[in-house]
Amino acid sequence: MSPAATVRRIALDGELTVQSAAATRERLLAALAGSDVLELDLGGVAEFDSAGLQLLLAARKSAQAAGKRMRLFRPPAAVVEVLEFLALGEAFDCVEEDEA
Repeated sequence: MSPAATVRRIALDGELTVQSAAATRERLLAALAGSDVLELDLGGVAEFDSAGLQLLLAARKSAQAAGKRMRLFRPPAAVVEVLEFLALGEAFDCVEEDEA
């Protein structure tokens, strides 16, 4: 990442499910528009379903199409397990702590 890259971290809390997907999608797209790197802080996510997975995949695709990066910051075990089960673990850049 270049020193001048704009990194935007968005904290997602509670549910990353069908009930919150539409509102969260709009929030992520707006954040992506104003950054070079979008970091999704998933540390507060308590529920995660297939709509949440679809949301992460769509956000990743939008970032790639715009020539930007997206990474998952502090993904909970439930999210990591789903990604690994579906062989998507390497599709996402996951970060456990702030880079120095």
